[in-house]
Amino acid sequence: MKKFFQKNKKSQKFLYLLAVFFFCASFSAQKVQAQNLDFGKAEKRISFQDEGMLFESLTNAQTVQEFLNEKKINLRDKDVVFPDKNEKIFSGSKIIIHRAKKITVKEGGKTSDIFTLQKTIQEAIWEDKKIELDQDDITVPDRESLVKDGTLVTVTHVLIKEEIKNVDIDFKIVSNEDDKLGWRVKKVTQKGEVGIKEVKYKVVFNDGKEISRKILESNITKDPVDEIVTQGTMVKVGKVHTGVASWYAWTGTMAAANPWLPMGSYVRVTNTENGKSVIVKINDRGPFGNGRIIDLDKVAFAKIASVGAGVVNVKMEVITN
Repeated sequence: MKKFFQKNKKSQKFLYLLAVFFFCASFSAQKVQAQNLDFGKAEKRISFQDEGMLFESLTNAQTVQEFLNEKKINLRDKDVVFPDKNEKIFSGSKIIIHRAKKITVKEGGKTSDIFTLQKTIQEAIWEDKKIELDQDDITVPDRESLVKDGTLVTVTHVLIKEEIKNVDIDFKIVSNEDDKLGWRVKKVTQKGEVGIKEVKYKVVFNDGKEISRKILESNITKDPVDEIVTQGTMVKVGKVHTGVASWYAWTGTMAAANPWLPMGSYVRVTNTENGKSVIVKINDRGPFGNGRIIDLDKVAFAKIASVGAGVVNVKMEVITN
């Protein structure tokens, strides 16, 4: 009796599994049949999304490509449609179109168009691979800006490099006086030498044109040597005259007029009030009268007195050397 019940249970289990199998097979067949019937219908209601906008439409098309043709929907270069154009469509299908955006890139006077699905300007340029965009290069708008259809992007290639140059250091001119040398003698007693310093620059170029140069460091590799110029101060004098000196605008040099001294003579004129003196060359005649013995050029007069004074008492010494 026990064996009978065990055998009966096995038979029931087998029949149960067999029933489940036939049910699943029947359901799948009905689903396939329903899809086939749906596909064969004259019109299907589908939805499609273009540029983020969702539409519903009735269509007789059997594939995505036929639907695009039917609705006269054009795809530009790099536009993407999902599902694939060759996929079949059914009622309830959803077609999504991702439109590539167009940006115009200006580089070095040339322009080119890029169609892209990338999010940022940098990603779009890198994807295009026609323009090398390095780390220091500048884009306007900024490279991290989001891509917008119709955007004009200007690319400036930036080169930053270091340069080392030797730069001259000017020498100083130092004047000395020597009372053992005649007043006409002026000579270089030590020749000046230019110094040299090594300068390191940071140089920035925009599209090959230098726009900035900054000194990073500098080191003197050779010190300059001062040039020493010695002026003789020894003056030998002959006759001495006293009187009044006036001024006039003449040659703008260390010149003067005197009524009697030979042309080309040199005299030392000293202001008796302040002790200032100047050596001038006689190259004109005058002044005449009023106790005036010399008429100094305005430039020479200014060295011993204020031009506003007009006249000044002086000692005039004729130079013989």
